[in-house]
Amino acid sequence: MRILPATLEHLDALTPLFITYREFYQQLPNPEASRRFLTERINNQDSHLYIAMADDEEKILGFIQLFPSMSSLSLKPIWVLNDIYVVPEARRQLVADRLILKARELAQAQGAFGLRASTRKDNDVGHELYRSIGFQDDQDYKHFSLTF
Repeated sequence: MRILPATLEHLDALTPLFITYREFYQQLPNPEASRRFLTERINNQDSHLYIAMADDEEKILGFIQLFPSMSSLSLKPIWVLNDIYVVPEARRQLVADRLILKARELAQAQGAFGLRASTRKDNDVGHELYRSIGFQDDQDYKHFSLTF
């Protein structure tokens, strides 16, 4: 398995995975907007978007997308692990682990304080994945959202 930055050449294969990922979170498919969003992230370089590719073929097994942010309390950057998805047939093959370890490596190399991730309360598989890699449940802070 290879972990590499997503490029515009990957959009045809990556967009359907991104749509499926969004549907997991009860979002409408919206293929045009999804492709446009990914295109803008790649072109603007305002996120770190990586894909896992099968060694023997050009099939995308999964992706991870991180957004750099800042932590006033640590006085350092912190990266938000915003999106991670693995195709069903590649699950339980350490694809997500490899993507997250790549994210950790990149964040550390750029001096980040850490990674922050969130997922649905009922995503037990995701919770266990994060814990297995060393993420801890936040005992100090309750997170809130304001959507428009």
